[in-house]
Amino acid sequence: MFDKHHETLSREELAQLQIERLQTTLNRVYRNVSFYRALFDREKIEIERLRRIDDLRHLPFTTKDDLRTAYPYGMFAVPLRDIVRIHATSGTTGKPVVVGYTRNDVRRWSELIARQLDSLGITDHDVIQIAFDYSLFTGGLGFHYGAELLGASVIPASSGRNVREQITIMKDYKATALITTPTHALSIASTLDEMGLHPEDLHTKTGVFGAEPWSENMRKEIEAKYGIDAYDIYGLTEITGPGVAFECEAKDGLHINEDFFYPEIIDPVTGKVLPDGEKGELVFTTLVKEGTPLIRYRTRDVTFLRRDICSCGRTTVKMNRLFGRTDDMLIIRGVNVFPSQIEHALIEIEGTDPHYLIIVDRGPSHLDEVELQVEVKKELFGDETKSLEALRARIENVMKSKLGIALKVKLVEPKTIERSIGKAKRVIDRRTL
Repeated sequence: MFDKHHETLSREELAQLQIERLQTTLNRVYRNVSFYRALFDREKIEIERLRRIDDLRHLPFTTKDDLRTAYPYGMFAVPLRDIVRIHATSGTTGKPVVVGYTRNDVRRWSELIARQLDSLGITDHDVIQIAFDYSLFTGGLGFHYGAELLGASVIPASSGRNVREQITIMKDYKATALITTPTHALSIASTLDEMGLHPEDLHTKTGVFGAEPWSENMRKEIEAKYGIDAYDIYGLTEITGPGVAFECEAKDGLHINEDFFYPEIIDPVTGKVLPDGEKGELVFTTLVKEGTPLIRYRTRDVTFLRRDICSCGRTTVKMNRLFGRTDDMLIIRGVNVFPSQIEHALIEIEGTDPHYLIIVDRGPSHLDEVELQVEVKKELFGDETKSLEALRARIENVMKSKLGIALKVKLVEPKTIERSIGKAKRVIDRRTL
């Protein structure tokens, strides 16, 4: 392990470390962040009365709207002269969220990335191709610094290159690990076939994928196409970027770096803290972040926590792979539907590609209507129309069975659905109240 001491702490040792770090963080935000000072005063929060880490549940939440209101630097807990790095979210649904990193933040962030790469057996002998975007997005530079700290050779390929260039780099530079989004990985795999290449022509043995929810079936699809081991990671710009949680070689849940981030699961409606094993919204409190520390930040990501012993020896709590997001969840005719459920079902259907788009609208009778556009294998469009019709009917039947709702399926040719450099866009909701 990269940091065996902190990755194998007993629950008692960890709880003591967490409360000590939490007290320091609470005092820092109260002194230096006007938002938290006003919030704590209004709620009559007495920091010194928080004696146990569980007492955190009595504090109010921080939301993305709070961060947007503070745009750009209102949540910074240090002077701008102490900030050495600035990242931000895309801002596609409003003002971007801006986060700052001190020199210590960048150093610790690199250590967290080194932890997770080390957990997958990646060493200083590996050549890592990073196909995340190098920009205000945290993925590219976050992994870059961590991989260099580990001593690996880094190829900053970014995601702006076309897929054929990515493949040429993978092949010629002998990349042994690929880091990108799962949908981008599948695009690369599909282009491998077009170029007449096979997984054996590459040196890649490990894939590290994140920045969007993906299913276990998509993992199997990627592993089959590349002949590699594919691992899930979790992070978000507001908390630090990648490095918050990671799968080890057991592929049995994602270890949360609890000495840096304290996790909770809440009921997204009531805000009540839920017990381990119960699905709800993930909430994080940063414990050592200096630039932009956050208290009980609501991520909108849906998962649950587990504290079973892992075969890798790490003692940190694990989160299940994401089911989706509370703000991505569609309520269709009273039924809750996550895009990941659709993806999971599609990959089991032969002839389809895991590229899809969900379009929701109101019908003439004001009822919800759903069109599911699905890319299918190119060769199927050369077959008789009845083959496509049979596939379409099968998908509709599977979705009715899995989701409990009827939807209209439209089969489209490969690469018809727009690809995204960052997170894949899965839903267009045209409904109006």
